[in-house]
Amino acid sequence: MDKNEVRIDKWMWATRIFKSRTIAVEACKRGRVMIQNMPAKASRCVKLGDVVQVRKPPVTYSFQVVGLIDRRVGAKLVTDYLKDVTPKEQLEVLENARLTGFVDRARGTGRPTKRDRRDLESFSEEGFEGDFDFDFDFDGAE
Repeated sequence: MDKNEVRIDKWMWATRIFKSRTIAVEACKRGRVMIQNMPAKASRCVKLGDVVQVRKPPVTYSFQVVGLIDRRVGAKLVTDYLKDVTPKEQLEVLENARLTGFVDRARGTGRPTKRDRRDLESFSEEGFEGDFDFDFDFDGAE
């Protein structure tokens, strides 16, 4: 292997895109990693200037390779090796997903947690606390 290129799974792990190399390899196998808009196997090498796209639902992140590294570094040093070039539309999707929170639960994610239930109850009861001191007149008769 040339010193001007590094395996994609090592690079993604070293730049903290994934927590482990195993997870990076699995993402490559599932087709969630692309280099220059082409699906990438874990053994594929990246070079300076390549654009790596990583799909982590609901967003597809894009990173430009600025430096090559195959050993994990501290979070502060990651910017020396990649440049985030994710389009604004993708970041807006992420923000919308964060704001909606548990209301738009993905199908199959299981039951809401106790905390989710409490949040939902406090949200739905906001402004409706206390006794009502008026009558509803549905018939129009007084």
